Amino acid sequence: MEIPAEWKISTINFEGRNKIAIHFNKKTEWIISIRKIPGAEWNCPLQCWLITDNDTNRQKFGLPLIDHTKASISNNEKLLKEVLDALNKMIDFMRSQRYSESTIDSYTKSLQVFFNFYNNKNIRDITNKDVIKFNIEYILKKKLSASYQSQFINALKIMHRIVTNSSLEIEKLLRPKKPFQLPKVISEDEIAMIINACVNLKHKSMISLIYSAGLRRGELLNLKMAEIDSRRMMILIRHGKGAKDRMVPLSPLILEMLREYYKMYKPSEYLFEGQYGGRYSERSIELVLKKAVADAGINKIINLHMLRHSYATHLLEAGTNLRYIQELLGHNSPKTTQIYTHVSSQALSKVTSPFDKLKINK
Repeated sequence: MEIPAEWKISTINFEGRNKIAIHFNKKTEWIISIRKIPGAEWNCPLQCWLITDNDTNRQKFGLPLIDHTKASISNNEKLLKEVLDALNKMIDFMRSQRYSESTIDSYTKSLQVFFNFYNNKNIRDITNKDVIKFNIEYILKKKLSASYQSQFINALKIMHRIVTNSSLEIEKLLRPKKPFQLPKVISEDEIAMIINACVNLKHKSMISLIYSAGLRRGELLNLKMAEIDSRRMMILIRHGKGAKDRMVPLSPLILEMLREYYKMYKPSEYLFEGQYGGRYSERSIELVLKKAVADAGINKIINLHMLRHSYATHLLEAGTNLRYIQELLGHNSPKTTQIYTHVSSQALSKVTSPFDKLKINK
């Protein structure tokens, strides 16, 4: 929509929530226009219209987008100014190198935890011994994963490039040995039970689309309307892991479901939007799956990524070439995709145990 020049737009905090305030003289066509914006409401005491302050609405009204990562560190009162400055520089550097926003956010959060652990310690005085102590007394004590520890080391190495005269011997910082873990998968029957347990059409469509196309959580939530190509029956995944685009097939049944969903919800930008517009939240979709699993009567801990693992495994069991699965999942290396050969029950079920050849007395 085109914003009239006469509208006065600002951001405010109203009753503890961030809002965008729109002031304009009473005019019928303008009132009709603003009522079309999801969540727009007239506030009598303030004598203006209020809408949720999010990135989607900021784009509509030409306001600068919220820098959520920088906002999180500026709100951390424990950080010393020199640490805050270094983190801001690191964020700018990583963006200049085109790291994904999720990676930047994860690295920044791990370093915030580290510097909070060493409250009031000068950043240039941090040594390798401090890193070892943090690993033992925080990461291992809290039983955090080896992936988290590797992520922290990666972040520290980038930070080292920003901070001059650092006491760290960065070449001696080693990542932990990563344990070999098989991906956790669930059966096709369990997938069907979970999807059928979703009463809400939006929830059902989200869970179905993740499984039907092997999407990551962020890939689903970042999908926009224009990226569903019903003519070619393809879905364009933009900026997946490693900043790669890829195409995945669009299931005819999913297309039918999405058309029904669109008629009911009429999203404006993202395929799946929150109650007041904007990108659907990561936490909300996790809760959707958790409720569906419980309602289906499945007594297992199931997360969103297991749907992706199950998609790949079920494709392999159906005879799909491993190379195709690699492309569909967006893996750089075939070695990453080969892990699914270890969990395919079809291949393993054909193996005959040597016990069956023994002559055992009954």
